[in-house]
Amino acid sequence: MSLPRIAVLASGRGSNLQAILDAIDNGQLLAQVVGVFSDKPGCPALGRVDETRRWSLDATQAPSRAAFDDALTHAVAAVNPDWVVCAGFIRILGAGFVSRFADRLINIHPSLLPKYKGLHTHRRALEAGDAEHGASVHWVIPALDAGEVIAQTRIPILPGDTPEILAARLLPYEHRLLVEVLQRASHGQLSPPI
Repeated sequence: MSLPRIAVLASGRGSNLQAILDAIDNGQLLAQVVGVFSDKPGCPALGRVDETRRWSLDATQAPSRAAFDDALTHAVAAVNPDWVVCAGFIRILGAGFVSRFADRLINIHPSLLPKYKGLHTHRRALEAGDAEHGASVHWVIPALDAGEVIAQTRIPILPGDTPEILAARLLPYEHRLLVEVLQRASHGQLSPPI
């Protein structure tokens, strides 16, 4: 049986991608990362895999948003993924991309959705006086962080937390959550919403 094929979309340092790669290397996740795709050609995430598995296109240099989405769609489709994982990918995906990969497209987001869609989630949780914070893995739809939640992880907010401290404390839980969801996916235990 061939291993499930994972395509990862990332825009930043790639810590969630590294968690996936580590889980594969230590036998915790039976899958393969077949491509890493980015809208930021210089981002550190791309350096976590060999050149044959990297694709990037500077979204600001694309002739239009639709042109970027088309190029990304073709590039991801070319690696024939079983799962497409948005792991720190900061662009909202267009409807065409989402519909192409709809039943296998997930995102990890650092908040307890539906709270704090978008950016600056740690600061917003602190400003709201929340007692807890966390991360969510959800199905991607053509709206910001709005798809059905698959799983969440929670941590308490502690006295003295800053956005940076909270983010750093959440990160290992975020990594574990993503790997756990991908384990379910690789065993055929993840059903897309109806």
